[in-house]
Amino acid sequence: MENLIALLIAAPLLGAAVLLCGGRRFDRVGHLLGTALAATSFVIGAALFANMLTKSVDDRALHQKLFNWIDVGGFQADIAFQLDQLSITFVLLISGVGTLIHVYSIGYMEHDERRRRFFGYLNLFLAAMLLLVLADNYLLLYFGWEGVGLASYLLIGFWQHKPSAATAAKKAFLVNRVGDIGLSIAIMLMFTTFGTFAFGPVLGSVGETSEGMLTAIGLMLLLAACGKSAQVPLQSWLGDAMEGPTPVSALIHAATMVTAGVYLIVRSGAIFNAAPDAQLVVVIVGAVTLMFGAIVGCAKDDIKKALAGSTMSQIGYMILAAGLGPIGYVFAIMHLVTHGFFKAGLFLGAGSVMHGMNDEVDMRKYGGLRKYMPVTFVTFGLGYLAIIGFPGLSGFFSKDMIIEAAFAKGGTEGWILGSITLLGAAITAFYMTRVMLMTFFGEKRWQPDAEGHLPHPHESPKSMTIPMIILAFGSVFAGGFFSIGDRFLNWLEPVTGWDHGHAPISATTVTAATVVALLLGVSIAWVMYGRKARPVPVVAPRGSVLTRAARRDLLQDDFNHVVLVRGGEHLTRSLVYVDHTLVDGVVNGTAASVGGLSGRLRKLQNGYARSYAVSMFGGTAVLIAATLLMRAV
Repeated sequence: MENLIALLIAAPLLGAAVLLCGGRRFDRVGHLLGTALAATSFVIGAALFANMLTKSVDDRALHQKLFNWIDVGGFQADIAFQLDQLSITFVLLISGVGTLIHVYSIGYMEHDERRRRFFGYLNLFLAAMLLLVLADNYLLLYFGWEGVGLASYLLIGFWQHKPSAATAAKKAFLVNRVGDIGLSIAIMLMFTTFGTFAFGPVLGSVGETSEGMLTAIGLMLLLAACGKSAQVPLQSWLGDAMEGPTPVSALIHAATMVTAGVYLIVRSGAIFNAAPDAQLVVVIVGAVTLMFGAIVGCAKDDIKKALAGSTMSQIGYMILAAGLGPIGYVFAIMHLVTHGFFKAGLFLGAGSVMHGMNDEVDMRKYGGLRKYMPVTFVTFGLGYLAIIGFPGLSGFFSKDMIIEAAFAKGGTEGWILGSITLLGAAITAFYMTRVMLMTFFGEKRWQPDAEGHLPHPHESPKSMTIPMIILAFGSVFAGGFFSIGDRFLNWLEPVTGWDHGHAPISATTVTAATVVALLLGVSIAWVMYGRKARPVPVVAPRGSVLTRAARRDLLQDDFNHVVLVRGGEHLTRSLVYVDHTLVDGVVNGTAASVGGLSGRLRKLQNGYARSYAVSMFGGTAVLIAATLLMRAV
């Protein structure tokens, strides 16, 4: 069965090659070919998963080496893959949700003249992400990591005729390059420390390495994760990435790009376990981003940007859980998987709403859509209930376990982290209820589009609604299925490890507090947005200082401009000044001195015989005088 691992990547990679290089001859069937090859990858993954279930825990990991990639002295790297319980979980999520998004895109992109190219980019995205999670060494992982960055750039800027889309693509690309520097440095440190890139030798040798080196490697891996998973301080690209087609948003947020950072930290768990300082920074980054994204999501009127803030916050939960070490690794991945279902469903639902509203994204111009889009309303509503942690739905189980793990950290740190996760749950319930009320309830507030056409909301075609229905089932049942008999915990524990921690309060108390937080958030949102009709304002109200800051993404772009852009400009000018005055001064001064001396010495070589004779006579006289003087002494 290990020979099938490479086919997981080969199928969508073949689709990308054919659709992007095959030309217009594939225009009519490109979308079908791309979807079929994505589904092929899922079928192969399901077969490998079924085979894995038949084996004992110790025999489940599979390895496949294709060939020796680099072999130069002590520098060696293989094109080799590792399939274990952690990677197969990602394979099924990426290929399964990815296939549903492909199917959805058939209807969503039906009238786009570049649909074939779009599906080629989707296939490239899947192939790169699958390479990332299947690689058995950090160097090959880095290759997939960069492929994901390239594919995201191409998809976010797919409608490059829009300046905003082109700018968003460049922004995502550049911000992620900052994180990629962290991963490249981490890989260099690994090679100089361990002499290899392979997961087994690196993670198995952490006990022989100094804590300082492991901390440095862990912090560089965290920097990489911050870039890909849109965590503070590299989160600014995620909101602008909504300029891409909605299926791209669903793919990036649910199954691929933003999950890469969580995978990297959990896969490198042995390094973080041996570097508590790096682990603490991971927890802090996750906690700050959790609150950051939640606050931003409260103030967005653009439905996709509100969901983007939600993704940032939910990934913050996962990063926080990953920073808890063995207490939270399993629950970080569990929430990642359940989030993949309900966040993909929410984004596809948002795309369905836009489809029926002439591509309008402003929720202030929605209202009352539940009557006109019943399937979208129900599926989106189930995703909404899942993400706020409604009892019995997927988010309730996975998020509740992260909150329990936060308290289980113990001591003052556990109380602080547990309180933050509870507060985040309340804010999540508030802003998601706001989205639900403004979109599907209340009076209709529809406005003519730029061409004067009034929207005529209608249900989307089956190619769009069927994937939404399937994802809704995952939103409802996945969390409960994983929790029965600690099924998901038992599945991942052999790879990630698990520690129950030291919870100061019982799980029942945590669950009760989570439900109270949920009800509080929903109630406040209902009071503010559900009790009375809200007319469309001519201009957006100014609001409080925090509201205005949240509408501007808590000034993250302003911060980047002041600290990074202007800071970079000042640094560059300083370096240019030093280069011109010091470096060029030394170089040019040395050259001028040599030139001046040469010019003076050149005057002695004038070509006149009488000058040479005088020089010879003078030299002879000096030698005679020196000889006589020495004899006299």
